[in-house]
Amino acid sequence: MVRLHVKRGDESQFLLEAAGSARLADLAPLVARIYNGRLKVQRLCSEMQELAEHGVFLPYNMQGLTDEQIEELKLKDEWAEKCVPSGGSVFKKDEIGRRNGHAPNEKMQQVIKKTIEEAKALISRKQVQAGVCVNMEMVKDALDQLRGAVMIVYPMGLPPHDPVRMEFEDKEDLSGTHAGLEVIGESEAQLWWAGKELKETKLLSDYIGKNEKTTIIVKIQKKGQGAPGREPLISHEEQKQMMLYYYRKQEELKKLEEDDDDSFLNAEWADNHALKRQFHGVKDIKWRPR
Repeated sequence: MVRLHVKRGDESQFLLEAAGSARLADLAPLVARIYNGRLKVQRLCSEMQELAEHGVFLPYNMQGLTDEQIEELKLKDEWAEKCVPSGGSVFKKDEIGRRNGHAPNEKMQQVIKKTIEEAKALISRKQVQAGVCVNMEMVKDALDQLRGAVMIVYPMGLPPHDPVRMEFEDKEDLSGTHAGLEVIGESEAQLWWAGKELKETKLLSDYIGKNEKTTIIVKIQKKGQGAPGREPLISHEEQKQMMLYYYRKQEELKKLEEDDDDSFLNAEWADNHALKRQFHGVKDIKWRPR
């Protein structure tokens, strides 16, 4: 199996195994599906963190309003009484004004937070460093874990306008957001390798040959965006080490320039009489007054 190191720009995303005989018309959408699935997990983890700390999402017409304004406008959150977390709630006001402040108790908060950490670990970029390949089953497993945690803490469900529920039901509206710009539709996905566009009409082996035990860096782009930037000749870490090396060399040269030209005469190896004293057995003799 060929190992694909998938990147978006200069950032590593995940490793994926594919057969050399894989059709690029199928491979590009698969890469996009996993890439978008990881983004969904990340969005869910972010929103579920807020859910654990500040409770469910307020109706849109109540968000950002003060208690006085809500009372003056006679607005009421009909979902507050329906969506009560298991074991009761503790009040923790949401300073942003997006959630109702009725957070789960400490035990239920830990259920959500622990699940978030486990889901993040499954699709983490650190999997690249560990050499672990990610597939769609792992993404689905992360989503199922998150869904299960929400069902445990909120057995009555979440309001239909809550971002967590909308993500699970694939009804999220990302238009006009930075998160929406990150998503790459499966039909829009284009893979690049070594500065070449991998054509959908060809096989992976048409570009990399018959070697099934190789790793290549592929970059995912939207169609029409043009070629992605080439990989730097040296990594950021290597560049830091080189700069550190030349800095030390420069400091050493400065010290040499500051030293007197005859400073070496004080060194032991420059003493003309050292060998003679050694033969006479009078080396390292110190004279002290009695």
